[in-house]
Amino acid sequence: MTIERNFPIGEPVLEVKNISLRFGGVKAITDSSFSVLKHEIKAIIGPNGAGKSSLLNCINGIYQPQEGSIAFKGEVLGKITPNLIAQKGISRTFQNLALFKRMSVLDNILVGRRLHMNSNFLQVAFQLPKARSEEKVNHGLQKKVELGRALATEADFLMLDEPMAGMNVEEKREMCRFILKVNDEIGTTMVLIEHDMGVVMDISDNVVVLDYGKIIADGPPDEVRANQEVIDAYLGVSHD
Repeated sequence: MTIERNFPIGEPVLEVKNISLRFGGVKAITDSSFSVLKHEIKAIIGPNGAGKSSLLNCINGIYQPQEGSIAFKGEVLGKITPNLIAQKGISRTFQNLALFKRMSVLDNILVGRRLHMNSNFLQVAFQLPKARSEEKVNHGLQKKVELGRALATEADFLMLDEPMAGMNVEEKREMCRFILKVNDEIGTTMVLIEHDMGVVMDISDNVVVLDYGKIIADGPPDEVRANQEVIDAYLGVSHD
C-alpha cells in the first residue's frame, strides 16, 4: 500500500527515554528509548513476551516504569493515570477485546465519546446500521468498533494493541485501508503492535523491534527487515 498524506510527518510528539520496568526480579523493559513523530504510523514488533504491551502500558499510565521518562508534546508525564492520559489526547485499544457485549455498536462507540465528532464519518467508515442493533457481529467488526470507540474520544494519538488479531485476509486489508484513511484524512498519530509482517511493512513509516525487553532496532521497514539482529531474533528470514 502507498501512504499518501494530507498531513506530513512532523516533529516528535512522544519521547520515551531510557525507561526500565521490573516486576519483582523480572525485567519487562530495559533501558529503552524511542520517539514517535507527529502524524507517523509506528509499529512495535517482537516475539511473544518481548515487552510490547508492557511498553504501551507504561505510556498510558497503567504501569509506572522504575527508571526513565516519557514525554508527550514536550510535557513529561510522570506518575499519571489512564484517565488523565486520555484527557491529554491519547487513546488505546487492547489486545483482548474490551467491548460491552450487551450494548449495541453505537452505544459502544458512544462510551468513548468526550467531544463532538461527525457521526456521518463513523457511519460511513464502519458501514454500520442506524438502528441500535444488538445482533452478534463478527470478530473483524468488533475490532473496528473498538477502534471507533477510541476515535470517538477525538484523541490525536492512538495506540493499537494487535488491531488485526483474529482477522482473515480480507478483514486485515480493510482494516489497513481504514487505518491509513484515518492517518491521512484526520492526521492521527498511531503506534501499533502487530504480528503480521506484511501489514507492518505495508502501512508503517518506522518500526521498533523489541527482544527480551530491549530495543534492538528502530527505523524504516526496509531497514528493519534487513537487520541481521532482527532476523535472528524474530523474523527468521528476511521478509520481502
